[in-house]
Amino acid sequence: MAKKVKSKRACGVLMPIFSLPSKYGIGAFSKEAYDFVDFLAKSGQSYWQILPLGPTSYGDSPYQSFSTYAGNPYFIDLEKLISMKFLDKEEVDKVNFGSNEIEINYARLFKTRYEVLYKAYVNSGLSDNSTKKPDEDFKKEFDEYVKDNAEWLPDYALYMALKKRYDGLSWVEWPEDLRLRKKEALDAANVKHADRIRFHEFIQFLFRKQWFELKAYANEKGIDIIGDIPIYVAFDSADTWANPKLFQLDKKNMPIAVAGCPPDAFSRTGQLWGNPLYKWDYHEKTGFKWWINRIKSCYELYDVVRIDHFRGFDEYYSIPFGDPTAENGHWVKGPGYKLFEVMKKELGDIRVIAEDLGYLTPSVIALVKRTKFPGMKILQFAFDAREESDYLPHNYVQNSIVYTGTHDNETTLGWFNTIPREDKRFAKKYLNIKSNKDIVWEFIRATFASVSNTAVIPMQDYLGLGKEARINTPSTLGKNWTWRMSSDAITDELAERMLDMAKTYGRCSNV
Repeated sequence: MAKKVKSKRACGVLMPIFSLPSKYGIGAFSKEAYDFVDFLAKSGQSYWQILPLGPTSYGDSPYQSFSTYAGNPYFIDLEKLISMKFLDKEEVDKVNFGSNEIEINYARLFKTRYEVLYKAYVNSGLSDNSTKKPDEDFKKEFDEYVKDNAEWLPDYALYMALKKRYDGLSWVEWPEDLRLRKKEALDAANVKHADRIRFHEFIQFLFRKQWFELKAYANEKGIDIIGDIPIYVAFDSADTWANPKLFQLDKKNMPIAVAGCPPDAFSRTGQLWGNPLYKWDYHEKTGFKWWINRIKSCYELYDVVRIDHFRGFDEYYSIPFGDPTAENGHWVKGPGYKLFEVMKKELGDIRVIAEDLGYLTPSVIALVKRTKFPGMKILQFAFDAREESDYLPHNYVQNSIVYTGTHDNETTLGWFNTIPREDKRFAKKYLNIKSNKDIVWEFIRATFASVSNTAVIPMQDYLGLGKEARINTPSTLGKNWTWRMSSDAITDELAERMLDMAKTYGRCSNV
């Protein structure tokens, strides 16, 4: 199923879909996405790394999604729906999506996007409120999609319909018979909300159809997609509501403990994510079926999968439910290699990146080594003048992916401008930087020159942007996940410079 792992030196770009320029308020599977693929191919890249594609919930984070399987409706290209005559261009152009070329307004999108997509649904002929019959080929393709995704789609579509009915309330605040999934209540809800359920099936069908077209285009151009799978699912999600046995919940389906991270450099009180924790003994009894299906679904969407918070498979941080911070949590043993043993047996030679950042115990290091998955190296973490760091390039191993920074880091320019003077001096000495003119490119050069098989650079670093272009600041709410690239940012000159860097250090896809 999965392609053979690439072993040659390569490079790629980290760029979220939502950060692409486009006409209607947020990056999408639009012409601009195809232009970005062309740009990657022209600049000698082998990979396009994106963030999770799921529908976002409170806080707009792609790591807190309403579903581990569903796609984000905001990414559906409205211009394609106009060309299919599902939407009227003049009507769509009048809608205020909070369009700002360099920033996403999620509040406006939430208020407007679903209304526009519902119009497309009605005009497709699939709705009970349609005045025409759907195109036969379109209807056949839609029905096949619904049938092929019966394992998760009905639960998700009903969940979203009920979210609408109860004004966005978490499922734990729904009437008890729905919260506990009593059969009679579910049957009645499926009848009562049939049109809204089909609407969400329609959205997911469009999402998959458009994404697969974009992915196929990228693959034809020699670009593989690196996807991102959060280790945890959101508590307020179709996954938790529909599968309570998989999680550490009490008899009322409330969490016993939740996920997070202990106090660290990012936060002195730790990170309280609030995700439900897995009931790993139950997963093991089922042969990790849910996890196998989840990973299998990922390899339909992506060529390579980055598994977020890989440490959680060795040991996970358990915080008592209701605690205001993560300070009182403790570490508990996870499934370890048993999960990956089953995964490799069921799925074969899959291409995985292990997000092994942060404090690593000997057992985590041993687990990553045993899986043979490449780990991550972050150049920004290297320059602590007080001590030798594993993140300095001379300490890398080939089986690794090196980044200047990730979506959770400041841009390289923003970071460099704020670090202590001693660290800045050390970085300049190590990288032989004589002036600040091209400082970001010297960081990029260091990643490319390293022994790591793959170097991935955030698009903001190639553009030389500062703190205004940061994607996410961990442990904060507001102003995250909003950065967008300007429509004139990618140029032939930039592609040429990136191509030259890739050729110089043996990472070019075109040779």
